[in-house]
Amino acid sequence: MTRWLCVLALAGAMPTMPATAQVGAVPIQPRQPVALDMARLDYALQPRQIADDVWVIEGAVEDFSRGNGCNIINTGFIVTGEGVVVVNTGPSRLYGEQQRRAIARVTPEPVVRVLNLNLHPDYFFGNQAWGDVPVQALAGSIAGMQAEGQNYATNMYRLCGDWMKSTEPTPAREPVVPQKLQLGSHRLELIRLEGHTGDDLLLVDHGTGVVFAGGLVFAERVPTTPHADVQRWLRSLDSLEALLPAIPHAVLVPSHGPVGKGKQGIAQTRAWLRWLSGMLEDSARRGLDLSEVLQAPVPAQFQSWAAQPAELHRTLAQWYPVYEKRALLGQMPNK
Repeated sequence: MTRWLCVLALAGAMPTMPATAQVGAVPIQPRQPVALDMARLDYALQPRQIADDVWVIEGAVEDFSRGNGCNIINTGFIVTGEGVVVVNTGPSRLYGEQQRRAIARVTPEPVVRVLNLNLHPDYFFGNQAWGDVPVQALAGSIAGMQAEGQNYATNMYRLCGDWMKSTEPTPAREPVVPQKLQLGSHRLELIRLEGHTGDDLLLVDHGTGVVFAGGLVFAERVPTTPHADVQRWLRSLDSLEALLPAIPHAVLVPSHGPVGKGKQGIAQTRAWLRWLSGMLEDSARRGLDLSEVLQAPVPAQFQSWAAQPAELHRTLAQWYPVYEKRALLGQMPNK
């Protein structure tokens, strides 16, 4: 069984950055490659400012591996003036501890809230480092963390090795609901969408225009799909896209992929899901078997994306039997 499928199915992102983009008064500079110190298990986390008071710590746009410490996620934080809000805690206890120290190097403000945007392990496995802070997620995400966390851990240890030392799956402790809140000078909004998982949390900072979009958006990287529902995901992308024009200087932070390509990631993710679902429907109608589907050509626009073809093959192995069953039962949508 392939690696991401092992991590997630048992229980139920480095492209070149574009030229400098502007977010309000803060330029987003191209990300510089960071070399991990594997001997010292040092993630070399480098917070990068993308707007006033808003920072991201970017992960590799790759697949889980010991070479990247299984750090393939973008985490972030907002310095509000009344405390820091942290977004995602990374793939391990070690990451969470180093994340905490990296934030302390940027600001003396205390962290007052940690948000896990969905149930996948790299969103919450650093929670152990935040035991003295409210750690929150949508209720469905918490339930998924509780149900699947130990299976995640078994496989993350296998994939990531020593980077996982002393990590225990630690779900978010407090359910959060969609809401608007004022923290210092920042008007924040929590929005619930769905499709990448059953509960996908978005964080919008209306003052700076930064939108932490979680796993709904992948930029220049093949999307992961173990908990996905294609039609709900597509509807959520439409909702997200409709939200952006009302946000001045909007910059979208995907959980996987270059921050400077976040907005383009909406169209990329939508195009991938439409191509993939259409190809699977057509293959099932034609009676192809999985081995034939695995040989299907990938459109040129997707060929250079990170985690290609491994992520595609995982999705095909997971999804194609569902499409075959629908075809056999005559449940395919009319063309």
